[in-house]
Amino acid sequence: MLLPLLIVAQLASQTPAVPPVREIAAGVHLQAGGFEPGRGPDGNTIIFDAPQGLVVVDSGRHAWHSDAILAYARERGRPIATIINTHWHLDHSSGNGRLKAAYPGALVYTTSAVDRVIAPGGFLVRNMEGAQAMLGDAEITPVQREEVQIFLDTMAASQTLRPDLTIARSQRMRFAGRRFDVHVTNGAVTDADVWLYDRRTRIAVIGDLVTLPAPFFETACPQRWREALDEVWATPFRTAIPGHGEPMTRDQFNTWRVAYGAFIDCAASDAEASSCASAWALAMGPFNADELSQRRAAGMAEYYVGYLRENGGKSPNCLTD
Repeated sequence: MLLPLLIVAQLASQTPAVPPVREIAAGVHLQAGGFEPGRGPDGNTIIFDAPQGLVVVDSGRHAWHSDAILAYARERGRPIATIINTHWHLDHSSGNGRLKAAYPGALVYTTSAVDRVIAPGGFLVRNMEGAQAMLGDAEITPVQREEVQIFLDTMAASQTLRPDLTIARSQRMRFAGRRFDVHVTNGAVTDADVWLYDRRTRIAVIGDLVTLPAPFFETACPQRWREALDEVWATPFRTAIPGHGEPMTRDQFNTWRVAYGAFIDCAASDAEASSCASAWALAMGPFNADELSQRRAAGMAEYYVGYLRENGGKSPNCLTD
């Protein structure tokens, strides 16, 4: 997720208490991400046991998130052998460098989409100018300054975002000795996202194809995204792990999938933005139990209606629709 820096709440927050890693199936553990007031989010991390070590799917943004992953690996006495990034958004990949510093033999797998956004003129490089300008703003809060510096530090070491081995197409693959069905989208959240299906546990790890409290459209191709959700639905998973939010049953995933389709259809219509946002927030009620999440769901949805309408129904960074 790459929300514009000025959308991040103005409220300062302390370093959060990171939830403990928990088992969601035999040999599969979740390090839950977070979305603290005043800070950018951390995406969920899934850790699979494999014969040659641990397979870590997504590495978060903040040091406290990657520190929790490293602490889990040390507690288990098993090396991190593989890092898979579902996509290049920095709340899913900024921790790569910290994980590889501790486990230099770990191989990063992701698509080539990251090469395009860190190239001259690419999405992340373009955002650096605005981030550097923010540091010179006397009104910036200490927490905002810290968040901007995390972005700039990650970009200064952007080679850690690049794959050691590129995932170029959907196929059956083996990571650290464990086999997965690997799927590559042709445009969805970014121009090429990865999602995994583990036949052993019937778990689908789908990254930001599903996010709470709302879908994030900064780099998205909405119609291709809808097609990717249909492809996930056609897979016989029992549990889907979203990029942000709690693990989902099939029925819960389908609720989100249907609501997503209705939302982008509403955004493409003449309906009031607030009406589209209210319908989204209502559909997400079962997932957003607390008041803050409900407000975020409605506020972010209304923002994205305007964003999509201003850009012809998709992100200006969509390369495929």
